[in-house]
Amino acid sequence: MTILKKIQNLLHWEPTPSPEVSLSDELYIQLKPFQLPLILLVMTMFIGTIGYIIIDDFSLMDAIFQTGITFTTVGFGEIAPISNAGRMFTITLIIMGFAVFSMAVGILVSQVNSGELTRLIKERRMLYQIARLKNHYVICYHNEYTIEVGKSLREHHIPFVVIDPSTDIDVIAKEQKYPYFIQGEPHTELSMLKAHLSSAKGVITLSNSIADNIAMIASIRLFQKEHFVPRDYFLISNAENKSDEEKLLKLGADSIVTPAKLTAERVTAMAARPDLENFMEEFLLNIDNPIRMEEVFVPKYSWLVLKKLKETHLREMANVSIIGVRNKVGNFTPMPKGDMLITSDSKLLLVGTNAGVSYTKKLIEKREKPEELRFA
Repeated sequence: MTILKKIQNLLHWEPTPSPEVSLSDELYIQLKPFQLPLILLVMTMFIGTIGYIIIDDFSLMDAIFQTGITFTTVGFGEIAPISNAGRMFTITLIIMGFAVFSMAVGILVSQVNSGELTRLIKERRMLYQIARLKNHYVICYHNEYTIEVGKSLREHHIPFVVIDPSTDIDVIAKEQKYPYFIQGEPHTELSMLKAHLSSAKGVITLSNSIADNIAMIASIRLFQKEHFVPRDYFLISNAENKSDEEKLLKLGADSIVTPAKLTAERVTAMAARPDLENFMEEFLLNIDNPIRMEEVFVPKYSWLVLKKLKETHLREMANVSIIGVRNKVGNFTPMPKGDMLITSDSKLLLVGTNAGVSYTKKLIEKREKPEELRFA
């Protein structure tokens, strides 16, 4: 292992992630028309340099410099006396330079006016930003549901990428403040790769068409198999009726939102227990609430791994309570006892203050035992 690699491991440096789709081929096609002017430029510089060396016995550097100022028509004049043959050669170089320059400007204007090159550059920049995301959500199709979901996710600082086939998705994204977006059909493999689905936590497909939702869920499950994604995506969708809900669940959706059913349950809960309903809404949805409940992942390298809950002393250090533990296969244990072991890749359901939960997340990320517990 090299010294640089050891330093990177010590400081936990990670290389800048690259998108799975770089658009290099598309950019090459757009830049290909500039090949001819570039070749002509190199040929003109080469011919001019050789010409001045042969005709007027210039040194190599003087010949390169004289060719450059002549070719670009900057008007610096002659750096040394030039013969009549050399002046005729200079005029030829000036004409060639003007022709090459005019051709390059024409190609540049044509490419810029088409808008394709600019679009590709912006999309490439967006893909590199998306490649840095981890545990984000991919939201398929822009509509009234997506707008509200996007607002809520932004308030809770949950990253997400919106995929929609609309050609003006960039304008929509700016209006609705979508931080990341992809223009394309969501169910295609290309769109999934662009959205960095391999690192996503889940997918939300809220199309008004049940056919779109069915195609999306089937495509996600197929993508998971073909790309050997080690974990299951959490898939959320919507359906208009019970029949559509059953179809989506059979295909592999984890949670289905049915507007009629959701409205009925909410109204019933408010009618039966209005005080409790208001409390739960305040507790779970209001980001300004001092009490916070969150599920926190325990990585393999965490100092908590194979420790008993009572040995963590999280309540004393961060004023939080562990009210549930979910192991890596998905089994959930509510109100665990203090003798329960914490395993790697498990999730702890925490309840505490905002500051306490945030501090606990930092403690769980540590590799070494915190200083406060060194002598505990």
